[in-house]
Amino acid sequence: MHLLLWQLADSGFPSGGFAHSGGVEAALHHGEPMDAHALCRLVRDVLTQAGRCSLPLMTAAHRSGWSDPPTALVELDALCDVFLSNPVANRASRSQGQGLVTTCARSFAAPSFGSLQDAVRQKTLCGHHAPMFGAVSGILGIDRSVAQELFLFVTSRGFISAAVRLGAVGVYEGQQVQYRAGLEIPRIAKTCGDLLPLDIAQSAPMLDLFQSTHDRLYSRLFQS
Repeated sequence: MHLLLWQLADSGFPSGGFAHSGGVEAALHHGEPMDAHALCRLVRDVLTQAGRCSLPLMTAAHRSGWSDPPTALVELDALCDVFLSNPVANRASRSQGQGLVTTCARSFAAPSFGSLQDAVRQKTLCGHHAPMFGAVSGILGIDRSVAQELFLFVTSRGFISAAVRLGAVGVYEGQQVQYRAGLEIPRIAKTCGDLLPLDIAQSAPMLDLFQSTHDRLYSRLFQS
């Protein structure tokens, strides 16, 4: 199981997350100061927001399990779609979730992945990242608490990687920030791990506002 976790957490796992900056590109364009200290603060905001608005959906999808038709998963996915009123964040969530499902369907032998991919293709599901991550980790038999921490790690890693590729911080500074983020992840997972889907809330409105302007940037490296 630990080898599977390493595979899912590896930057080479092609789930599409590295095409998105999580709003950091727009924040830089709008003059948000960025160094290792500022990035640490932003990553804490990102993790807190992921814990409050995404983790409950991921956890519920993991808990509900996979069924065909995926009734419970459809409801969670629809709730995520309504909650993500920011069109850029909504599009990014769909792209990453659908990418994750496609990669798992092509990489692992579990028949449930084929059914899950069909549900996304037929638009029964929007395919948002948080509920798809929960469904995928449940199908793979990953323990819920481990899946929660893995989800938060992937979220922070993608954000930090985007900051490094944009030149906001150096590679070594990025690793320092990732280490500090890793110290925060167990606490956030414990605090938010038992929240219910209807407990979801927006906790980083400025970052959400920055990300909403992404499509209007003069030049862009990332999709969101």
